[in-house]
Amino acid sequence: MLASLPLSSAEIDASINSLIQPVTSVLSSFIFYELVIIGVPMPLIVLWLIGAAIFFTVYFNFLNLKGFRHAFHLLRGDYSKHSSEGELTHFQALSTAVSGTVGIGNIAGVAIVISIGGPGATFWLIIAGFLGMSTKFAECVAGVMFRKVNADGSISGGPMYYLEEGLRLRNLAWLGKPMGLFYAISIVIGCLGIGNMFQSNQAFQQFIYITGGDSSLFLNQGWLFGSVLASIVGLVIIGGIQGIAKVTSRLVPFMTLAYVIGAILVILLNAEKIPWAIVSILSEAFNPSAMSGGMLGVMILGFQRAAFSNEAGIGSAAIAHSAVKTKEPVTEGFVGLMEPFIDTVVICTLTALVILTTVYEPSMASNGIQGIALTSKAFSSTLSWSVIPLSFIAILFAFSTMLSWSYYGLKGWTYMVGESRFAENIFKLFFCIFVALGCTLQLDAVLEFSDALIFVIALPNIFGLYVLAPIIKKELISYNLRLKSGEILNYRNNYD
Repeated sequence: MLASLPLSSAEIDASINSLIQPVTSVLSSFIFYELVIIGVPMPLIVLWLIGAAIFFTVYFNFLNLKGFRHAFHLLRGDYSKHSSEGELTHFQALSTAVSGTVGIGNIAGVAIVISIGGPGATFWLIIAGFLGMSTKFAECVAGVMFRKVNADGSISGGPMYYLEEGLRLRNLAWLGKPMGLFYAISIVIGCLGIGNMFQSNQAFQQFIYITGGDSSLFLNQGWLFGSVLASIVGLVIIGGIQGIAKVTSRLVPFMTLAYVIGAILVILLNAEKIPWAIVSILSEAFNPSAMSGGMLGVMILGFQRAAFSNEAGIGSAAIAHSAVKTKEPVTEGFVGLMEPFIDTVVICTLTALVILTTVYEPSMASNGIQGIALTSKAFSSTLSWSVIPLSFIAILFAFSTMLSWSYYGLKGWTYMVGESRFAENIFKLFFCIFVALGCTLQLDAVLEFSDALIFVIALPNIFGLYVLAPIIKKELISYNLRLKSGEILNYRNNYD
């Protein structure tokens, strides 16, 4: 146990961080390299993600705006058959993927963006969310098209597989396997940081707040909270993707609905400020007053938050979507459209409106209150009792994110070492150990390193999607023609 070590947690943090920091600095400076255009810093990775989102939106003829109705029909099971290969229903696949993106960032990240960029950042966040839906469509279709059905009927899919097999079909076999391996290695390491230690650490911080803050009995008992949390995570992930989906398909609707209802209630109780908030969002999107860099600066800020929030272009969610029960890859593309919409367009926008209709001030960037503290202040300013429920929801967000990312990391791991029960259990044990560590150690350099790795995988992922775009579009055209002709049957939930 960490408590018996001769070094304190702070000393362990410092020692490990000093070893990792040089590598982290090099990787971060590469992946988050910024071009300065007319005085505005533009991270290349954000331009790479947004460029892809714009391309796929146009290439698929604005499917992100046209596909809602069909996506809803698919989610309720109109075109589903239990006999189809796969492990999850469309709803379970979406719930698992959403649980991996809806998290602390939706509560804390949006508050930071607004405090820096003002109301106008919300407009560009919404636009980027809509554009990201098209990238997510391409990822999910490719994920199902090139997934691997294992001997036991389980599914392995995601960018590793469509990079290897898809690029082979495009006569780029020499590039596909190395890119697949690079993606797998990166997501295994990255999942232990952004999808594990960061989440467990934030869950512990929220638990401390609920139980009394600095006077909490659990203040220095991170190992205890971490051990309990790791045990709960272990009990869920031991059941594989079906066990994870059973939990997320219940947890995600509950926590999302609870947060949405709470946010709408706060907004309605401050209804007199809604017109001002909307006007400010629209006007300051093009003529911002809260930050330097003008319209271009606030646009990049909003795009960056959306890209970091819904992870469209990262490819991680395609790993979960690949496990869906379907013989039509395009169906999961339509379902995947809903993920950035829920994560960014709905939840992030509601968070922004809560802040704007309650505590927003143009000078708030300099008052020291940012992140989840600012969102909590916004809720409590109208509903004094809401802080504890909000903290509880934040813990659930963190917990569900860990469940999804454990599966993403697992599939990267088995892609590298092969499919076996022993290999899976080794990874799951290792993942749970890191859950506990996240509550006792900060390891800022490790978290920054994993964060950078998660975004560096957007480079091979989006490259692969560009190469596969003609194949995906051909599949979409075929599907639409067969859907229109009635060849694809609507079962109205009557499975055979």
